[in-house]
Amino acid sequence: MISRPKAGEAKSIQKLINLYANNGLLPLSLHEIYERIRDFFIYKIESKIVGAASLHIIWEDLAEFRSLAVQADYRHQGIGKALVMSALDEARDLQLKKVFLLTNQKEYFEKMGFQLIDKSELPHKVWSDCIKCIKFPDCDEVAMILKL
Repeated sequence: MISRPKAGEAKSIQKLINLYANNGLLPLSLHEIYERIRDFFIYKIESKIVGAASLHIIWEDLAEFRSLAVQADYRHQGIGKALVMSALDEARDLQLKKVFLLTNQKEYFEKMGFQLIDKSELPHKVWSDCIKCIKFPDCDEVAMILKL
């Protein structure tokens, strides 16, 4: 079931995201999770967080979809897609016009309507997070956008 996390669930979110850190996801400190707790959606099974993702508003009409992580035992069950759709529903509710992301899972997001764009089209603020990545500046991810 998808819900919004409580502050006390930040450590569980961090643990899940950091399982995939530097393998497609940026690691997040506990401080960063607390600061962004309202950005997150979580998927719980029997009170255990098995999936997480966030929608971070960048500007009046733009948000970034970030940090999609699903525990390995729960993959291929639609949890990731449900998290993406919940974030996109919120983006629509907030009357945002576009949601972008950086990913190495191009085909996965294409199935949900995201389209490739050139990274140079992204706001400069995005790159402040990229500096923390071990792949910077030789990023192997692609930029994608969905117009709502």
